[in-house]
Amino acid sequence: MNNFGNSALIVILLFLNNMLKDFIISIQAYFKAHKLIKNHKLWKWVLIPGILYAILFGISMYFFSKSANAVIHWLNVETGLQKWLISLDQSWIGFLFTVGGIIIWIILMLLYFSMFKYIWLILGAPVFTFLTHRTISILEKTPMQAQPQNYIAWMLDGIKMAIRNTAWQIIYVFAIILISLLPLIGWITPLLAGMVECYFYGFSMLNYSFDKFNTSNFNSSTFINRHRGLAISNGMVFYLMHCFIFVGWIFAPSYAVIAATITMHEVKTKRT
Repeated sequence: MNNFGNSALIVILLFLNNMLKDFIISIQAYFKAHKLIKNHKLWKWVLIPGILYAILFGISMYFFSKSANAVIHWLNVETGLQKWLISLDQSWIGFLFTVGGIIIWIILMLLYFSMFKYIWLILGAPVFTFLTHRTISILEKTPMQAQPQNYIAWMLDGIKMAIRNTAWQIIYVFAIILISLLPLIGWITPLLAGMVECYFYGFSMLNYSFDKFNTSNFNSSTFINRHRGLAISNGMVFYLMHCFIFVGWIFAPSYAVIAATITMHEVKTKRT
């Protein structure tokens, strides 16, 4: 039993160590992305799509917030829940349901943000594809491949991955919404939903450069499952940049895809 416990502890420590290494690589890549953009004058590829993204994001979040409020209102008033809580006259039960309502609102907003994000990933595929391969050409000091058919194939691959990740994430988020209805246990679901969001967005960013840097016979899903920290940390910084209203919204998408490309390049370099 002790040997089993020691083995399990070693496995957990190795997993955490690998996750920490992936986090450091991915977060540092954002700072390197800024340096690369500045040195190679890629600002127009960051600012023009970024401003469009920021405007659409701001408008969408306004209407998404009103929609989420309407859902909470329906749950409280139309179902008779609010009257029932008042009739109980138990403040602690009312507190639990209030916290539950806030949690559901947060998860709904994350779900809306997720849908907007994947629509943007599909619409922004041409820009993300260009930035990925421009970054690769800079890192490897090679000319860019200019064949239109290649770009179309890369764009379609990015779009397919965005659609695939959308489907999986919707499944996970609805499962999380059901868990959020459970007292106390449901309080951790916003954190869980946030981690899922970060993972799938980082996955999509890393996928743009996967085929270029893959020297093995496994696909991007297998790679990301081995390096979850790369995806989670890439998506985490992307979301944290949204805390800087409008300015962060402008820079977040392009920085995320360039940082993901730098990350994949560094992982490939260490493996070869």
